[in-house]
Amino acid sequence: MAEQRFGEIDFSQLTNRKFFPSPSAWEDQVLYFLMLDRFSDGKEHGYRDNDGNLVTGGTTPLFQPGDAQNAIQTEADAGKWRDAGCRWAGGTLKGLESKIGYLKRLGVTAIWVSPIFKQVAFQPTYHGYGIQHFLDVDSNFGSRDDLKSMVETAHQHGIYVILDIILNHSGNVFSYDPDRYWTKDEKTGNWYLDPRWDRGFYKVKGFNDQQGNPTIPFGPVDPAIHPQAWPHGAVWPVEFQESGVFTLKGRINNWDYDPEFLEGDFCDLKNIALGEGNLDDYFPSPALVALGRVYKFWIAFADLDGFRIDTVKHMDLGATRYFASVIHEFTQSIGKENFYLIGEITGGRVRAYETLEQTGLDAALGIDDIPDKLEWLIKGYRNPNDYFELFRNSELVKKESHVWFRNKVVTMYDDHDQIRKGNNKARFCADQIGKQLALNALGLNATTLGIPCIYYGSEQGFDGHGGNDRYIREAMFGGEFGPFESKGRHCFNENTSYYVELAKILDIRKQKKNLALCRGRQYLREISGDGINFGLPQMFGDEIRSVVAWSRIFAEREFLLAVNTDPVNTRTAWVTIDNGLHQAGASLTCIYSIQASDIGSQLTVEMRNGKAVSLTVPAGGIVIYE
Repeated sequence: MAEQRFGEIDFSQLTNRKFFPSPSAWEDQVLYFLMLDRFSDGKEHGYRDNDGNLVTGGTTPLFQPGDAQNAIQTEADAGKWRDAGCRWAGGTLKGLESKIGYLKRLGVTAIWVSPIFKQVAFQPTYHGYGIQHFLDVDSNFGSRDDLKSMVETAHQHGIYVILDIILNHSGNVFSYDPDRYWTKDEKTGNWYLDPRWDRGFYKVKGFNDQQGNPTIPFGPVDPAIHPQAWPHGAVWPVEFQESGVFTLKGRINNWDYDPEFLEGDFCDLKNIALGEGNLDDYFPSPALVALGRVYKFWIAFADLDGFRIDTVKHMDLGATRYFASVIHEFTQSIGKENFYLIGEITGGRVRAYETLEQTGLDAALGIDDIPDKLEWLIKGYRNPNDYFELFRNSELVKKESHVWFRNKVVTMYDDHDQIRKGNNKARFCADQIGKQLALNALGLNATTLGIPCIYYGSEQGFDGHGGNDRYIREAMFGGEFGPFESKGRHCFNENTSYYVELAKILDIRKQKKNLALCRGRQYLREISGDGINFGLPQMFGDEIRSVVAWSRIFAEREFLLAVNTDPVNTRTAWVTIDNGLHQAGASLTCIYSIQASDIGSQLTVEMRNGKAVSLTVPAGGIVIYE
């Protein structure tokens, strides 16, 4: 059983070993984000194990096209399927460990795993953000030893492990005793006191027990006197039971109002007081100091390689800087020289840049409109330059743009909450044009600036959509809430076209001779239909169906890449390339195309708009030339 207090942890013993070294360059990595509860339960049949052998055991068969909607044949069944999406689905650390080979063969080099910590017992917080014990793994996921074993297996296959962590809140570990804001419940019609933020403090009834009732005194708890507190009640370790750990100001109502979004609770998740002061003179709270110790423990215990830090917007810059310093100093002391801290930083490039520069975080997730502009560029409903301009603001970063953006920004389009879409959640493949152009989205994300991240299931064309987060959190292993409105069928299929073709692109990306695809400068290229009049590709009316081409240049070597946003017709265009790197009459060779017969074909460089080549891209396809 996990420790009740920090004094029970022997850090000298934990750190007395050799740790897995950090990568020298995170921009060379390909990340894969998975929600642990929704990834694998280890019971699948007919997939390939970590060594590539076909698994004949297991009970869950592989999904076939005819299995789509097998869970919603009646309205009653559909209701059961929808309800299952709100509960624990059954994914485990052992299940994830059994799929490391699947990820390795795809080309993934780092996995970002949703929080694994022990959750409150009375709510189905399968997502992992409702922490009740910061030093333990939730039994639904497995054990601490299961985490250690999974990381060891990942490392044996050359895959780094990034753990999703939370600093600014715990789970719903106590109940308020509110005295203001009578509110009518729209569902029941009953009136209740709503503890919402108004700068003032709220009284507390007590810590919640295993059933969610506030039967435990609010303060340091002696389990001998209050046995309902251990292990499933209150909050642990005991350091988080001290006075002043929580802000006690109620839930956030206005998510954009400062200081409300810094002090308030995330719905019923309880906000932690991290400290006070300005950036240079910040005084960390005892709770923040304790959180630093919590996450140093997990690094040492499991040999982790990075953290994705949730909701950085809701933390003081001083708190973020303190935590980044504590973690970087600790990881350097044990030989992890480039332990990566990725902050979820919303609010645009300016905020992301300033936060990274001022706090010492290594990279930003959620910067500006990258997911939106990437998705709608590929689907043909945004000007391509809207996406590529996101990476070119050298005035902002005061240096060549590719130097900063290549390893400071994690890029992805599908994700687990899609805040940008409000109540209209939808994966990229939720519509027909998405299904036709999904490889282009995967390929563009993998070969443009930033550290690419794949959201689990995107490589299988998951098409979840609906008015709730659950619909984009399908259980890849099937269970009662499988993808494509199915149940009882898993999707670890290495023969689907998305998986196969993406694996080819990622294999090209990882080759040492192709560093330009990871580290190179990036330029959206001008195109022409007649070879005379050139310009950047642009929408005509409400859409663009065209070749969209860009270059990556590194050490005087240019790669030319292009997608075709027309899912039906092959498109040809003259495409500008670097004038100084090529001679007229020279050639570029195709090293990848969705149309295999194109590979090895050559384009002749001609004197047009400086230098240009005539490039043909298959319908809904992507090509790479060097």
